[in-house]
Amino acid sequence: MEDPLQSFDEAALPHLDAAYNLARWLTRNDKDAEDVVQEAYLRAFKHFSSFHGGDGRPWLLAIVRNTYYNWIRSNRIPQLETPLNEETYATIQDDCDPEMQMVREEDNEMVRGALEELPAEFREIIVLREFEELSYKEIADVAQIPLGTVMSRLARARKRLERILRHWDKETCEGVGA
Repeated sequence: MEDPLQSFDEAALPHLDAAYNLARWLTRNDKDAEDVVQEAYLRAFKHFSSFHGGDGRPWLLAIVRNTYYNWIRSNRIPQLETPLNEETYATIQDDCDPEMQMVREEDNEMVRGALEELPAEFREIIVLREFEELSYKEIADVAQIPLGTVMSRLARARKRLERILRHWDKETCEGVGA
């Protein structure tokens, strides 16, 4: 008979970074994300019998998402406007010239800022798809919404991101000419 603790470790622990990443994007705060992830892992362990095998990542991310929404309701915290910690989400750059690296860093900063402006329901879909690379079906399972809703939210989120970035780009260009 397999040890339940070992099974839990194998199913959940490899996805700790993904759990924190999602919680961080939802809470927009390092300490709150840590609290949400800790509570999510406690819930996951307590309800591990509901896990029926397979990929533990979507199962765990659904618990993180639900824990976040329960945490928001119980703490009655409005959408936080805490900026992202740049060091937490620094990207690894391959060898390129310093000018190109600076452009990439500015682009990454713009995208992170634009993501911050999205409502949570759009932000979570973008994070799950683009950062965590979950399939539409896995996102539907995590968010507990129909597959069609995943596709429409993702499309609307991408369009809204594009509008935000175009607006910022337009402001930047107008500011340069002034």
